[in-house]
Amino acid sequence: MPEDRIASRAQGLGKNIGGYYGEKIEINAVLSDCIAAGTKHGWSIEQVPCGPNLNLVTLSRRASAKFSRHVYISTGIHGDEPAGPLAVRQLLKENLWPKDISLSVLPCLNPAGFALHRRENADGVDLNRQYLEPVASETKAHIAWLERQPTFDLCLCLHEDWESEGFYVYELNPDNRPSLAERIVEAVAEVCPIDRSEIIEGRPAQNGIIRPNLDPRTRPQWPESFFLLTHKTRLSYTLEAPSDFLLATRVAALVVAVKAAVQKLSTEKPN
Repeated sequence: MPEDRIASRAQGLGKNIGGYYGEKIEINAVLSDCIAAGTKHGWSIEQVPCGPNLNLVTLSRRASAKFSRHVYISTGIHGDEPAGPLAVRQLLKENLWPKDISLSVLPCLNPAGFALHRRENADGVDLNRQYLEPVASETKAHIAWLERQPTFDLCLCLHEDWESEGFYVYELNPDNRPSLAERIVEAVAEVCPIDRSEIIEGRPAQNGIIRPNLDPRTRPQWPESFFLLTHKTRLSYTLEAPSDFLLATRVAALVVAVKAAVQKLSTEKPN
């Protein structure tokens, strides 16, 4: 379906003035559904303690094929971005993964923030600025878990942007590996408008793709993606759904983006 027809059907709602004022979710119910889906399909599940009555849920699946690549998927680091956990829940329920792909999935990195319906955690800390000098218990627990994992061939961090005019993606690909970005955007355009702005979040963009030329060592605060790029992967994508659109549209955009990225990686010839 041409994107102009999609755009005419999926318009911004005009709710988010100075912040996110859209739908909310009950994160404990979503996480219970994720655990149930993982259990049904034979995934390994771990509860990582990060505070009193606070855990990070991790789900892992090992590929059945002899040769496999390892994909990391995380979301829910901001408690006002509900589409990510819902997208992960749908992906886990469907369980339609290529046989040669191993997966590590974290459906919510900030459960306390979701309970409070705000971006930050219970202490008012933006967890996505914690990965260089972590103070928050959630980030410390997450990093400790990551340090026990093998490296990843691909990392996908699912987010929303309440200011965005459509879906867009950040690509961190310092070794110039075959890009997945164009395929991601092409697939998402079937279900959600793409932000075609030439500047997004203060950075040059082209057709919904931002490829920042940066060195994490020059930044005083690290998002999750910087830690992953420095320590766990050489190919990372931050997927940004437009928060001002219907929740179903945002969830569909993230689900399609993940599927497109994983399928494209699966069909690439190994190095």
